[in-house]
Amino acid sequence: MTKTKLAHPELTNIEVKGMTRESFIMRGAIAAGSVYGLSTVSPFVREAMAQDGGGDVGILNYALTLEFLEAAFYTQAVKQVKGLAGPAKEIATTLRDNEVEHVDALTGAIKEAGGMPVKAPGVDFGKAFASQDSFLETAQTFEDLGVGAYNGAGPMIKAKPILAAAGSIVQIEGRHAGVIRLLRGEQISPSAFDKGLEMQEVLDAAKPFIKA
Repeated sequence: MTKTKLAHPELTNIEVKGMTRESFIMRGAIAAGSVYGLSTVSPFVREAMAQDGGGDVGILNYALTLEFLEAAFYTQAVKQVKGLAGPAKEIATTLRDNEVEHVDALTGAIKEAGGMPVKAPGVDFGKAFASQDSFLETAQTFEDLGVGAYNGAGPMIKAKPILAAAGSIVQIEGRHAGVIRLLRGEQISPSAFDKGLEMQEVLDAAKPFIKA
């Protein structure tokens, strides 16, 4: 049996716990990104959110789940990454603060819209904190994942104020992705556009990696 070559194997070390719809979507998005690359995330999230009866609140809760994950990632990284120092530590601290603010902003937006914010999921980032290099590698895939997720969900947002808020966040996520790439000595933008796969292709590839 031929073993599937993963585009981003480090993503398979990230475990999202819980049985909520948001947790399921996040596990599927991470699994899809690990197999086919992060450009698959936008169509996956867009189709998934299209099936959610929560409308704008459902999309905001998806975004909040992602921000919870990123905030937890950088909060743990600042304390746990072995050898984290210099510009990398400074940037990790800044990104942590940004993600915490995103969590607060999205929580407030959901409440203002009359919704109930989701709870922070349990996470396990595996070996991401074993070294500065492994942290930066996972941070890059996480930030690219975030940008893809926002871009995928954005077209489903109906209320202009909420769309504007999401747009302001995804711009920051894009800057995060760029600065992490610079730290790793990689291209800031490897391509001008993202290309995705059909939803069913992504789901089929993600199933083996989704854990209850």
